[in-house]
Amino acid sequence: MKIKVIDEQQNLQEVMQVLLTHLEPSKVMKFWAACKLGEGDYLELKEKLFAEETVASLYAKVKEY
Repeated sequence: MKIKVIDEQQNLQEVMQVLLTHLEPSKVMKFWAACKLGEGDYLELKEKLFAEETVASLYAKVKEY
């Protein structure tokens, strides 16, 4: 039997994207702090999470939210 090993960093990024899609940002950040996921390079994570975003697209999402 073969198993697929999931890249931990990729998995965390996908989970964070799901949380950010379905929860208020403040709740996601509280969860993140509780899990001590704040360790690491925030700037690198930010670049990956918002790579396809522009100020205009983020503004539209915030306004819609």
